[in-house]
Amino acid sequence: MRKIAVFASGSGTNFQAIIDSIETGHLAAEVALLVCDKPNAFAIERAKQHKVDVLQFVPKNFENKQAFEKMILQQLKALNVEWIILAGYMRLIGETLLEAYEGRIVNIHPSLLPSFSGKDAIEQAFDAKVKVTGVTIHFVDAGMDTGPIIAQAPIFIESTDTIASVREKIQAVEHQLYPQVLKELLHDQKVEREV
Repeated sequence: MRKIAVFASGSGTNFQAIIDSIETGHLAAEVALLVCDKPNAFAIERAKQHKVDVLQFVPKNFENKQAFEKMILQQLKALNVEWIILAGYMRLIGETLLEAYEGRIVNIHPSLLPSFSGKDAIEQAFDAKVKVTGVTIHFVDAGMDTGPIIAQAPIFIESTDTIASVREKIQAVEHQLYPQVLKELLHDQKVEREV
């Protein structure tokens, strides 16, 4: 069974979807660690409810990104973590983790990349008045949402939609797509690319 670490900064809905998928037997993996950079993130409560160990840290307490990533890396190695799964982690991954986990860091992003990369992607799409946005799962590289795309799924924006309703549509797709793609990735199956 593959050992994964989930990195999250917020409410942790995708983290929850991964946990649920594991608990129902759909995804054969073990979440060895939740890594969180926000002390009040609800993802931490979710981890406690499911008895997942938490590594919580405050980035400003470290000299630089390399310093806190070295600390994270030590924990990941101690737990024999094989994959890093980003689920609403709002920091760019630095060289320390990229080198140690090359080709084994995955992110989910709430748009059809390369459109609307970076923060507030749902708001960006809504403000641009596009008819279609979506969800992208991709490998992580040194850029902002620039790594190779693994899978995508579209979301249609209707004239009656609000930012909140678009977010709900996106999360509904994320919570289905992410566990499915992880299942295929972690078990070396071919991942279907939906566009």
